[in-house]
Amino acid sequence: MGEIVLAAKVTHVPTMLLSEQPGKLQGCRQQAIDGHREIMRRAREMGADTVVVLDTHWLINAGYHINSNPVFKGKFTSHEFPHFIQNLEYEYKGNPALGDAIAAKATEKGVFTLSHQVETLDLEYGTLVPMHFMEPGDMPIVSVAAFCTVHNLQDSRKLGEAIAEAVKESDCKVLLLASGSLSHKIWENELYEANNGTFTISREFNRQVDLRVLELWQNGEIDTFLKMLPEYAQHCSGEGGMHDTAMLFGALGWDKYTGKGELIGEYFPSSGTGQANVIFPVQ
Repeated sequence: MGEIVLAAKVTHVPTMLLSEQPGKLQGCRQQAIDGHREIMRRAREMGADTVVVLDTHWLINAGYHINSNPVFKGKFTSHEFPHFIQNLEYEYKGNPALGDAIAAKATEKGVFTLSHQVETLDLEYGTLVPMHFMEPGDMPIVSVAAFCTVHNLQDSRKLGEAIAEAVKESDCKVLLLASGSLSHKIWENELYEANNGTFTISREFNRQVDLRVLELWQNGEIDTFLKMLPEYAQHCSGEGGMHDTAMLFGALGWDKYTGKGELIGEYFPSSGTGQANVIFPVQ
């Protein structure tokens, strides 16, 4: 019998890659990088052998979709930020059986989901950035689309439930990652440079709500957070509509989840958005 051994909400800001390179941004995201590595260290300690990533950079306009390729290999340049992510080489194993099982479980729940094994279906950087730093090695990965443009959060919750059920019926020990920001109002183009955009948040309201959300998570007040999730996603421009977060808590049991989030490193602003790495222990 399989299980989700560890779950986390993680950042994937492109400046993490620039932080590794010589230049004015070298070292600027080290604490976020260290957070990724700590999450993987703990997951391995708990026996994780598979990673499922809920990717808010994979945009979908109908249904839900899972990249279940047996192998992922390529070289990625971001269309969004080609000056930040260029020629990022990657090679990972996949787990088609788990991806297929998740899709089947979700569809049974009335949430139409397709699992794809298409060689030319590439990974997005919401998956690639965390995997770059977490270094899964021989651990297979499954990437789930979580930039959901015409979907409701309750269906994403059900997809999360399907993930948990499919994992339980497998022999996989899963690290589950919701890859996306907290608030996500990127600076307006004409204001970015004037406000030191790389290191600032665009709205003080968003910062204050982010900090309150982190407080709720750390206090274990998940039920309260879930009640405010739709408005939080709307008014603070949640990345991908925060469908990754709905999937995450759906997999953890939604309002029945009684664990407490653990902030790994620091909350930080990036290009106007609010970012953090937070572990959610699995009971």
